Amino acid sequence: MDLVLEAADRHLLTPYVYPEGWPEGEPCRQLLSLFAITNLGALALYLLFGTLSYYFIFDHELKKHPQFLENQVRREICYALRSLPWISVPTVALFFAEVRGYSKLYDNIEDSPYGWSGVFLSMLSFLFFTDMGIYWIHRGLHHKLFYKRFHKPHHLWKIATPFASHAFHPVDGFMQSLPYHVYPFLFPLHKVTYLGLYIFVNVWTISIHDGDYRVPRFLRHVINGSAHHTDHHLYFDYNYGQYFTLWDKIGGSYKSPTSFEGKGPHDYLRKLREK
Repeated sequence: MDLVLEAADRHLLTPYVYPEGWPEGEPCRQLLSLFAITNLGALALYLLFGTLSYYFIFDHELKKHPQFLENQVRREICYALRSLPWISVPTVALFFAEVRGYSKLYDNIEDSPYGWSGVFLSMLSFLFFTDMGIYWIHRGLHHKLFYKRFHKPHHLWKIATPFASHAFHPVDGFMQSLPYHVYPFLFPLHKVTYLGLYIFVNVWTISIHDGDYRVPRFLRHVINGSAHHTDHHLYFDYNYGQYFTLWDKIGGSYKSPTSFEGKGPHDYLRKLREK
């Protein structure tokens, strides 16, 4: 995040926003800047990619499903916009620790002991580490001690749209993002790679709520896509994973998506029309 902060300081904050004489490295200024950047960035990612997905990928026929709520899209957006600032508070604390040099993020490829291969391997390990972390956190949030208070609001959307992707209770939203932030404190990671991965995971979260169940046949039971996540919203106890089905299979919570078996939401709508 220090790359974004440095760019913001250089091009906007120092010349136009903050009073002259307030040092860029001063902790209070950094916290204030990170809070603004994090919220604006999250809002931009959510609204930009959510809108693109909603208008160009999401099948609007799904809005005719009986479990699609009245004014659902507006409600999803409003819930997300209320939650994002609160989610950003602990997130900014972790970004601040990164900026102050407590993480294992590095600037140059030469700083990796394995060069470019190390960068590639770190991308794979990031995906597998965060997939594992999110699986167990997500599954834990379904426990009766936590579900009703923190995770149930996200399950209001049985037939989700891309705008449901960030419509979480703030505690739920932060907890499921925690593995992304923990990784660079445990493992070396290139700063630009981390920024790219952070954008990717937000886009992926939108994509598994987009109602587009198409996936290459040979990956159907490997990649946790929109079909899997739709069944999670519909049937509750299955498909907790984020990118892969690995941990659901290990944990006994894997369910073959109903849409792959001719029993999904689109099939339900087709049968309704035939009647």
